[in-house]
Amino acid sequence: MTRQIIKINEELCVGCGLCVNACNEGAIGLVDGKAKLLRDDYCDGLGNCLPVCPTGAISFETREALPFNKEEVKKKEERKKKEEAQQSFSGCPGSRMMTINTEEKQDSQAIRQASPSMLRQWPVQLQLVSINAPYLSNADLLIAADCTAFSFGDFHSFMKDKVTLIGCPKLDDTDYSEKLANILKSNKINSITVIRMEVPCCGGIVGAVKDAIIKSGELVPWRVVTLSTDGKIISDTK
Repeated sequence: MTRQIIKINEELCVGCGLCVNACNEGAIGLVDGKAKLLRDDYCDGLGNCLPVCPTGAISFETREALPFNKEEVKKKEERKKKEEAQQSFSGCPGSRMMTINTEEKQDSQAIRQASPSMLRQWPVQLQLVSINAPYLSNADLLIAADCTAFSFGDFHSFMKDKVTLIGCPKLDDTDYSEKLANILKSNKINSITVIRMEVPCCGGIVGAVKDAIIKSGELVPWRVVTLSTDGKIISDTK
């Protein structure tokens, strides 16, 4: 059938992933760093993804396409809700008790000879940082869930030459996106690196950065590094 559907210009797409988050039907995904329309029948043609695209890479077109499969999309959403409910019932993985065995033992001399700190500013707690702090001008930001520093042994390697901001999206009673959006609007930010744990609650800090970019209207290069609870880098996406 002929109907209205979205079109993505790969040359304009910067792979920020904001459209993926905005598409409730799951029709869009990132492939090789570019947004792609994965399934015609998952696209309802309403264009919730259009206003969030910072480069104008998404537009409408009328062409031959599979009809919108409302029933299949509904089933997919129900499966997702069921998985989330099961996860909630079984308990958050971030609260699961576990013991981590460190194979490499450090002697007391090695502990005394600690590496120098890469911290460039104070405070580091996101809620305490002023949006007009002078160190934010022309800064590269490291936005980290606070657990990450205790999981990854060489965490200060992430901090080098960056302004470090930490928080816990599960325990802090605040909307980080508002504060981050104000930081982006008030300062020239060169890049953002997000460090999160693999546990679901840490997705909140990634979501806050995405929302802040949308709210501020500032196109800032960013990457997300995901750590396992035993201190390994699981993924590093840009």
